[in-house]
Amino acid sequence: MTTKTEYRGDVAETYEALIEHPDQDSQRVAVFIDGAIKRIGHVVMIANLILIAAIVSQVVLRYALNLNFPKLDELQWHLYGIVTMFGVSYALVTDSHVRVDVLHMQLSRRAQRVVEMLGLIFLLSPFIYLMIDQGYDYFYSSFRLNEGSSSATGLPWLWAFKAVIPISFVLLGLAALARLIHDGHALLQNRADEREGRSVLLVVSVFTVMMAIAFALSFTVETTEEMMVMGMFMTFIGLLFTGFPVAWTLAGTGMLFGFAAWAFDNDLMLWTGLESTFTGLDYLTMGAVVNRVYATMSNAVLVALPMFIFMGLMLDESGVAERLMTAMTRLFGTVRGGLAITVTLIGIVLAASTGIVGASVVLLGVLSLPTMLQNKYSKTLATGTIAASGTLGILIPPSIMLVIMADQMALSVGDLFMAAMVPGVLLGTLYLGYIFIVAQLNREAAPVPEGAVRPDWAAVKEVLLAVVPPLGLILAVLGSIFAGITTPTEASGVGAIGATLLAVLYRKLTFTKLWNVCKATFNSTAYIFAIFLGATVFSFVLRELGGDEFIEHLIGSTGFGANGTIIFILFICFLLGFFLDWIEITLIVLPLMGPVVVGLGLDIPGFGALDDPALIWFVILVAVTLQTSFLTPPVGFSLFYLKGVCPPEVKLTDIYKGVVPFVLLQILCLAMVFVWPALTTWLPSVAY
Repeated sequence: MTTKTEYRGDVAETYEALIEHPDQDSQRVAVFIDGAIKRIGHVVMIANLILIAAIVSQVVLRYALNLNFPKLDELQWHLYGIVTMFGVSYALVTDSHVRVDVLHMQLSRRAQRVVEMLGLIFLLSPFIYLMIDQGYDYFYSSFRLNEGSSSATGLPWLWAFKAVIPISFVLLGLAALARLIHDGHALLQNRADEREGRSVLLVVSVFTVMMAIAFALSFTVETTEEMMVMGMFMTFIGLLFTGFPVAWTLAGTGMLFGFAAWAFDNDLMLWTGLESTFTGLDYLTMGAVVNRVYATMSNAVLVALPMFIFMGLMLDESGVAERLMTAMTRLFGTVRGGLAITVTLIGIVLAASTGIVGASVVLLGVLSLPTMLQNKYSKTLATGTIAASGTLGILIPPSIMLVIMADQMALSVGDLFMAAMVPGVLLGTLYLGYIFIVAQLNREAAPVPEGAVRPDWAAVKEVLLAVVPPLGLILAVLGSIFAGITTPTEASGVGAIGATLLAVLYRKLTFTKLWNVCKATFNSTAYIFAIFLGATVFSFVLRELGGDEFIEHLIGSTGFGANGTIIFILFICFLLGFFLDWIEITLIVLPLMGPVVVGLGLDIPGFGALDDPALIWFVILVAVTLQTSFLTPPVGFSLFYLKGVCPPEVKLTDIYKGVVPFVLLQILCLAMVFVWPALTTWLPSVAY
């Protein structure tokens, strides 16, 4: 057997070792790669703490000492770019990417490995090759010029920052190689337990159906480009159901259709009977994706993402929710439905202070579900309340979804935060009203807990002591943005350090918890950024194929009028929410709809202060619509977050039934925002 010492030789010796002992030694290579990437990730993730320090230092220097250091601005997005780009390979090694697993869960482990290997080879590998090759040229051009900051007072080593692109994709390539080795080794072993489940024919059948639909729809369009746009969307949806990560499905679909466009441009597809195209897509033009990736990793607005994620995760570790639950349960203990009302109120507070849906749903489920079931609450009401209340964080600011929407639609993050405040609070109020009414009409669904004691002033004091710290943090973050004191990025850093101080205040902060928060922030930021990368390729090819014009023409030809067109778009987003996560819809669909909405000439009140009131109103409408995507099966993430912490007697069907009324309330809130646009535009206008 080959020993570890033999791997300390040169490449040739390693190759010979692999030939002699393919199983054991290939696994060792894969394990070595995994370990190396994880160690690199553990070092890089510390940059998030440096990023917090840089943001807070900038705020302190500006307001306390009246000093300004432009280098700190650039350092922030440099750190963000490094963390996100190196995090992508870490997320692949730890299998942290988002996938549509409706069918994937039914497959045998062997079939899942086959899907992953095919995806890595045919979808991810071409993208990795493009980014390494073109990314190196991009870096080398900058290196030859010794490129520095465009600002005289900025950082001098911009070329070194651009080197992150090819280096990070080399790491991603190694991570993909390790996955291939692991999967190939497992397939060769052919273990019996890995054959339990459905075969790969299940996803092949679904993909075939999608392609058949795309073929049928192709007869409704006139040009080859339009047919390719339609085929691109259907291929993407079909590949999603294989369970391969969404990020690399987007990237791979973009690469496949980029190659197809080149083939049509060069008369290589005449045998299909279709006309040739003039898209101009080839390997060199696809290299423009590198510049777009650089623009994303150097985007100062997106620096707020890891900070808000860190803030939310740290607040969950700080014990804020536990204190709130204890205090509010005592306050509302004698109110019929009091436990459900308490969960909703805590959900609103967590939403305005964390914005992390998964963490909020799990935390609320762990804290409240056993107590609610013990007090004989209806399973459907209990689970529906927890799932719906936990998802409020995606709408009530500070929301990472609104940060991404602002970036995609070129809107102010602060404007969107203010525009979402009233709809978010309105939705929470609708939840509270529904719970109160149900508790009065159906007393068995939400009985008063046995032994409940009427609240006294001590209970009120306990609630105030529990609520004031998180409310103070919310005021510091949102208040500083609304007052124009800090940018959203600066406020996110202040929120991150504030959440850490709360954890220290409550004596909950340990090195282990800090490390876990850093790791979870690193992973979450990485998989979101990976979807950014995939969407960059997908949207680039889609636009080169004329997808913008095609979709604008398609929607415009419905003849629904301005309001009817908005309803039609929202209906599409609602349906897509059954199958896609909000990130894909935000990155792919929302930018395509923006020009359509602007062209409608909607008369939305801006109160003389807003430049794009119609666009702000539309984005909030989409945000409220996407709120439903967390609760609608089969891809409602909140449903599965909650199911993971439910006791065995609570079935998934109980959760499905429980969320139905809350989805209807979300649609009611959407209708109210649609009918009264001032619910979204009044507050931003007042700020001016």
